[in-house]
Amino acid sequence: MCEKKRCVIVGGAEIGNYRKVRSYLRGSDFIVYCDSGLKHMEKLGAAPSLIIGDWDSHADPHLDVETITLPVAKDDTDTVYAMREGMKRGFKKFLLIGSAGERLDHTLVNVYILTTLENRGLHGMIVDDYSEMELISSWTDEEGNCHPGEAAVEDRYQFFSLIALEGEARGVTIKNAKFGLEGASIGPDYQYATSNEVIPGETAEITLENGRLLLIKIN
Repeated sequence: MCEKKRCVIVGGAEIGNYRKVRSYLRGSDFIVYCDSGLKHMEKLGAAPSLIIGDWDSHADPHLDVETITLPVAKDDTDTVYAMREGMKRGFKKFLLIGSAGERLDHTLVNVYILTTLENRGLHGMIVDDYSEMELISSWTDEEGNCHPGEAAVEDRYQFFSLIALEGEARGVTIKNAKFGLEGASIGPDYQYATSNEVIPGETAEITLENGRLLLIKIN
């Protein structure tokens, strides 16, 4: 059953455009509300499948829903714990909402959830009021052959950026965009692939020969 569903984790960061965020939800989603993420439940109009929290920022609602109460003193944030719980239950795809906002520390930890998922052969996306975030990565098959990472960005997005989260990404090519690249390298010490634009009427094509980049598409 989990293979046909997606685990949606709702954190406590502010959501201003509920209509936009709701458009990403599906009826088959397994919805996990994390502690203060419960403040979004009514406006999202999505019933919880699971509630997780240490109740340091929101009271336990005591709903007739499976609830996991965590200790306040712990290594994982509530959101990271929710990710681990989703993996334990066999989900392959994850969507994080209410996970990027005022708290830069929590936002960065949540972005790196995408790498944790991908390292285990899973897929994650973060959606906020303004953007979609996911990874582009090269990958190696069982025979040891390396395959390039690929992504497409439609012209309905205002901007897109590529950010090196770890190490150097090599062989980066961008086509059908205002600022093209051919076989370039992008590393954490020089982030120059920011605020690119898709050529109107085209779809930008991104390939990555080796490494991993965070792709942020701005609505």
